[in-house]
Amino acid sequence: MKIIAMAIAASAVLAGCASQATRDSLQIQDPTVLEEGLRASQSEQAGAATDAWVGAYPASVGRAQLDDEQHRLQALGAKQAGYFGAKAQCWIYAAREEHAQYNHWGFVEEAAHQADQLIGALEGRGQASVENPKLRTAAIVRPDLWQRLMAAKSSPAFASCQPAQERVACAEVELTHAGHEAWTHSFDASAQRVAEVQQKIADLPAVLNACQPPRKEPPPLPSSITLPTDTLFRFDRGDLNGLLPQGRASLDALARDLAAAGDVTAVRTEGYTDRLGSDSYNMRLSRQRAETVAGYLRERSEANIAMSAVGRGKANPVVQCNERDREALIACLAPNRRVELSIARKSSGAQAAAR
Repeated sequence: MKIIAMAIAASAVLAGCASQATRDSLQIQDPTVLEEGLRASQSEQAGAATDAWVGAYPASVGRAQLDDEQHRLQALGAKQAGYFGAKAQCWIYAAREEHAQYNHWGFVEEAAHQADQLIGALEGRGQASVENPKLRTAAIVRPDLWQRLMAAKSSPAFASCQPAQERVACAEVELTHAGHEAWTHSFDASAQRVAEVQQKIADLPAVLNACQPPRKEPPPLPSSITLPTDTLFRFDRGDLNGLLPQGRASLDALARDLAAAGDVTAVRTEGYTDRLGSDSYNMRLSRQRAETVAGYLRERSEANIAMSAVGRGKANPVVQCNERDREALIACLAPNRRVELSIARKSSGAQAAAR
């Protein structure tokens, strides 16, 4: 008899440890849910029904009301697809499950009310909210899973990703349902439901990723690019401080394109001037502008690209002009004032070998 008594006592201790471990795994934040026996709180904070709650909810929800909500939801057709339709359906499921178990805590009424509100919004009466309600009969369990669901809803792909919407909507209802089970001290049932939710949302990032629109590949860079220096530099300037705002913007965009291409190995910049001015002056100015452009691209592309620069002065003019008016001549010669970029890329064979 003594051995049997010791075995019973040991079993009780192990059961108590298991129960404590289960409660701890739920990460319940409300201390009143963890109270037991005569010391358990009976206050409004602990979930006692208030006059406002009794006035807001019917005395009981029967099967006929749940059937009516189901018929209304099905009558919406395609409108029931997506986040709100899925959430309404899962609230009906939760209400049916607890109704079948003769739940008289008030959760059936709260779940049916949530379904009614969402269906009404889909029918055009009222506006649905993605915020989750704070129910009297449910504690918050597993805040970490709630955070994962919130992160999914914040994803740019969520708004157009029906599979993710439906998965998140029902996971929110199921977590709330688990919170009700914890509130009634059914910790094992709550933990089992939480485990099912965790399994259902394990691949949620992959579901969202599959809904992402295909990334648009940047257009291929040409082998040569001509930059008019009149839009790059202030007049008679070729240094970094002489870059115009639109010049910096165009070079920033080019640096991003070079980095995004991924196969650019070298860029050669050649500066040119018009024929006005001395040869030595034009050679110096053209070289300075080429070096400034090369240095700017090297710093901002952040890629391992070899950069070289050379000045060509007034060589290789694009246009010939004979205007007598100086201002008109300067305007006519604008195409000759330029920086030309020659872009070298990996050969297709080298790219294949690298892959």
